[in-house]
Amino acid sequence: MSASRSKTALILTGGGARAAYQVGVLAAIRDLLPDTRQNPFPILCGTSAGAINAASLATQADDFGFAVSRLEAIWGNFHVRQVYRADTLGISLTGMRWLASLLGGWLVKQVPRSLLDNAPLRELLLRHLNFDRIESAIASGALHSVSITCSGYGSGQSVSFFQGGYALESWQRSQRFGVHTRLNVDHLMASSAIPFVFPAVRINREYFGDGSMRQVAPISPAIHLGADKILVVGAGQRNAGESYREYGSRYPSLAQIAGHALSSIFLDSLSVDLERLMRINRTLNLIPEDVRLAQGLPLRPIEALEISPSKRLDHIAARHVRSLPWALRALLGNIGALNKRGGALASYLLFEASYTRALIELGYHDAQERRDEILAFLDISPSTG
Repeated sequence: MSASRSKTALILTGGGARAAYQVGVLAAIRDLLPDTRQNPFPILCGTSAGAINAASLATQADDFGFAVSRLEAIWGNFHVRQVYRADTLGISLTGMRWLASLLGGWLVKQVPRSLLDNAPLRELLLRHLNFDRIESAIASGALHSVSITCSGYGSGQSVSFFQGGYALESWQRSQRFGVHTRLNVDHLMASSAIPFVFPAVRINREYFGDGSMRQVAPISPAIHLGADKILVVGAGQRNAGESYREYGSRYPSLAQIAGHALSSIFLDSLSVDLERLMRINRTLNLIPEDVRLAQGLPLRPIEALEISPSKRLDHIAARHVRSLPWALRALLGNIGALNKRGGALASYLLFEASYTRALIELGYHDAQERRDEILAFLDISPSTG
């Protein structure tokens, strides 16, 4: 398999609980590999919840099959209490802080930092991820590099913190940077800090939040790290077409508006960036390679493959939202997140096994449906898959 010799990148996007879909896709890819231990993606790039999956793969890059199976076990047995406090006391305290802030903000000395307390997620990550293994994987050649993208609240810049060999250089573009560093749990907590929902995290001199915010070029980190092939696993349905447009006679609920806002953060920039990459590829293919070399053009065609859900995840979430703890159901019910129209918001917060298993199953099915494309992309002979 030549994918191990080329620099094939895996990009895992954001989306809260929706990232369970990525695990299903990865499981299908694992089952296609002739050697499940060999890592087919030497470059790993993650944003938001996708950053957590990318980091988990990076810490076990010497055994891709084991890394994916571990993700399956965690995501397939999730409960919201492993990610954020959803007990009655925790929800009540948060609600009272927000209410007090809204009614008498000038009297409150300390405003609430987020809607939910995700301290349990930090404990989960520290328990399961050994960040020292990233450097070991890079030294052994099992991993080339891994990047985690965050958004700076002070600067408004998109920052991709990456770990790789010493030859890799940081980069700077308009409102986006690449910073060479050693990754730790703070980078994951910051990248997955959904605005308003989870608290920002301070890294060095700035507070950072969800990496999907202000990320106008999600594919850029993989290219800067030297990728010549890119597999993108999304967390939302693209190109749904007119068939999913619904006639709306009722004013949208708060949950529906919030879900729409989150979808614009997590999905829209990826679509634009993929279209931009395809357009550049078509243009470069019109220029002979010897001409590009003679003119010193640094651009090169980059093969890309995207796998995204074949079904709407908000509709799936609406079928499983009753599995949430009572206190959280009450909170979400008051803003209209327990029905089909408000399911988009719930789809990001529904860290419950019934829902995550449904997404893992969907991801596995979607990847199997595109088996031949994946085999060709990874240069795997069908007879060995």
